[in-house]
Amino acid sequence: MRIAVDAMGGDNAPQTVVEGVERARDEYRELEFNLYGRENEIKKYLKDTSRIKIIHTDSEIDMNDEPVHAVRRKKDSSMVLAAKSVKDGEADAFFSCGNTGAILTAGLLIVGRIKGISRPGLLSTLPIISKTEGAFNLLDSGANADNKPEHLHKYAILGKYYAQKVRGITNPRIGLLNNGTEEHKGNKTTQEAYQLLKADSHLNFVGNVEANAILKNVADVVVADGFTGNAVLKAIEGTASATMHLLKDSIVSSGLSGKLGALLLKSTFSELKNKMNQSQYGGAVLLGVKAPVVKAHGSSDSAAVYYTLKQIHKMLEEKMIPDLVAYFEEAAKKTDDVGE
Repeated sequence: MRIAVDAMGGDNAPQTVVEGVERARDEYRELEFNLYGRENEIKKYLKDTSRIKIIHTDSEIDMNDEPVHAVRRKKDSSMVLAAKSVKDGEADAFFSCGNTGAILTAGLLIVGRIKGISRPGLLSTLPIISKTEGAFNLLDSGANADNKPEHLHKYAILGKYYAQKVRGITNPRIGLLNNGTEEHKGNKTTQEAYQLLKADSHLNFVGNVEANAILKNVADVVVADGFTGNAVLKAIEGTASATMHLLKDSIVSSGLSGKLGALLLKSTFSELKNKMNQSQYGGAVLLGVKAPVVKAHGSSDSAAVYYTLKQIHKMLEEKMIPDLVAYFEEAAKKTDDVGE
């Protein structure tokens, strides 16, 4: 298994990227890496070159670049070269902490869509708030601004495969994000999507779910259009961050008694922080393309990079993408046969 890595993507690249790569390399002996970027900068942080190949380039796509323009014009950038190596069969997966729009564009234009998927979606994994550990997948969480009902149906199938292969859930519960749980709720898109999901006997569809319930373990996969999904994702991330900062500020300003109380509750706060740590589940996956294309936050530390590479390893080990390709090819064949 070889993973192509944009070593220059992210706020703390290449240091955190290299450190995360080495940790994953040391844990999984079957993993090999192609690191794309400035060789001298990468070597500063690389302790051991075993199963790691550096492909030098001085060009990179930064966070301020317009995604489509950058991917088309910066053909020698670390991101484009990493994506191209997957297309050319030199690597099995593509990873970056860089410009989100450019990563999605590279996945679509270079790696390419699976036949039968017109709008690949971005899958994010978020923690649930309960006494037991757990998470749910949100798809689409930002790859598309507009979606049709059939796109949401495809996202349910993609999400199901991910939950089964990567998270080990035998029969994942699929929920449709909506403004009410009743079947008739929502706009035309969600109402039609509801009927498609309900009619698909291969899906364990549990109906509509509301945004205020998705953290309560109501579904394993929550399907949404990209605009709504991204808004919900940002709201959850922002609320979690603001809550932790508010808690910290309250303790600091509460005097000696507050600090003593915080000391007594240190293990509780640590458990809460760990539960809300989204990076432990890996990065966001562009599902619907011909190979794993995964992005992590630009601010990712080496642990977040490691967890994302661990996630990619699981996707490759379980052959998730080949199974998806086979599924949609068979579905397209059946549609063609009916048409004939």
